[in-house]
Amino acid sequence: MTELRVAAEVCEAFPALAVAAVVAEGVRGQDPWPETERLLSDVESSAADGGWTAPAESDPSLASWHAAYRAFGTNPRRFRPSMDALARRLGKTGRLPRISPAVDAYNAVSVTHAVPAGAFDLGAVRGDIALRFAVPGDAFVPLGEPDTVEEARRGEVVYADADGVLTRHWNHRDSDRTKVTPGSADVVFLLETVEPDAGRKVVEQAVDQLAGLIAPHATRLTTHLLTPASPATRLR
Repeated sequence: MTELRVAAEVCEAFPALAVAAVVAEGVRGQDPWPETERLLSDVESSAADGGWTAPAESDPSLASWHAAYRAFGTNPRRFRPSMDALARRLGKTGRLPRISPAVDAYNAVSVTHAVPAGAFDLGAVRGDIALRFAVPGDAFVPLGEPDTVEEARRGEVVYADADGVLTRHWNHRDSDRTKVTPGSADVVFLLETVEPDAGRKVVEQAVDQLAGLIAPHATRLTTHLLTPASPATRLR
């Protein structure tokens, strides 16, 4: 059994928080995902013709994340929220990365809806997953740097399991240990908002789109929504 929970202190600090989890079992990540490739191409075409633009820092979807980062002591212009970094990349290059079908799917949904999105390989997770404030000794191995070990700064928001930190600065960077690859069979996808007004509705729309991309390529799919009123759920 794997549980996902949000610490009470995080709920108190960010009362508008909503975290949606899409759990996919039996993922066939080595097969083509044509629906995802079409969405990537559509987003890139929209960026090229001006139909899509990266959110400005004054946009509530981004301003809320910058405020959250500052609240836990991180400079959001130095360590950017994931959707901010991805949108800026698309705006500058006109392209989204092609990594693997599952990762490409949540990246495309992230820039479409301007919500942070990420995923963990549940086969590599140890124990439960918590969204909490970092404490001294929290170890983190950055994505793409398996021989590097960092210590998360005390007080920054992190996802963590029994063996260490899975993300730095909430959603800025993922751990190498739980990265999603074409061989990942069981995956939890996470989409988040801290926006007080329309944020939860946007996340729900993003979940619907992401689930539609994943469902044809998995044997089982479940969705969950965590909020301060309901801060824990069993993933599997």
